Amino acid sequence: MPVYQYCADELAVTLQGGLVYRAARAELLNISKMELHKTKGIVLRTVKYGETSLIVTAYTELFGVQSYLVNGVRASSRKGPGKANLFQPSAILDLVVYHSDLKNLQRIREFRWGYLYRHVFFDVMKNAVALFMVELLQKCLKQPEPNTDLFNFIEDSFIHLDECGGAVLANYPLFFAIHLTGFFGFRIQDLYSERSSILDLQEGIFVAEHPSHQKVLEGSYSYITSQLLRVRQPDELKGLPLNQESRRELLQAFLTFYGLHVHDFGEMRTLPVLQTILSA
Repeated sequence: MPVYQYCADELAVTLQGGLVYRAARAELLNISKMELHKTKGIVLRTVKYGETSLIVTAYTELFGVQSYLVNGVRASSRKGPGKANLFQPSAILDLVVYHSDLKNLQRIREFRWGYLYRHVFFDVMKNAVALFMVELLQKCLKQPEPNTDLFNFIEDSFIHLDECGGAVLANYPLFFAIHLTGFFGFRIQDLYSERSSILDLQEGIFVAEHPSHQKVLEGSYSYITSQLLRVRQPDELKGLPLNQESRRELLQAFLTFYGLHVHDFGEMRTLPVLQTILSA
């Protein structure tokens, strides 16, 4: 019996009514005719579906943001527990997926670790940073279009997070937040000078005179922002002279900047937890 026919029959057992049975069977038979694609994916969100399944939102290398129905991963078997742990937010996966531009909910045929974290899922501080990064991505990734450069930046950022520590880790949310903006068209122009030392968050530029609004950074905060813009590798974050209060103020200012440029940005739910953990 073909795999897709077996899956259709298994799914139908959990559904009620002949019409639902036939619709589910037809859906899975249609899936079998769709082309398979290998792609990397970074998990952004997971929602329980039914008794044993998940709906997973991931940012993929080939297709951008996509939602996938993953059947049976929450069910334990004789071989061991389910594989739902692979779909934790920030997980980097190698996927084989069915894809159709006409569908809002895709299917995954195969999945495995693309990068196995050593610390992100187990270290409280790194996990807090990772969840902050995931939420920021969710708020910015509005369209499904793929962007290879953006995917590579996100993947590299999570891997560097897993490997870093000390001052690099403490400054990491600032680094990620300020460099992510460049992929969405509102990066701050690095034109800081002694004369143009006021950062206008509304316009995203350093200016010489105070603008008419109050959305600005001045003094050491604008200077540190200019230094962050010049950081190209996370290890360079070691040299930034920042204390807890400076990090807190800068991160809040950067999120204000996002709010001015990203529609319906809203509040960051992970921010209070992140600030508490980083100040501990």
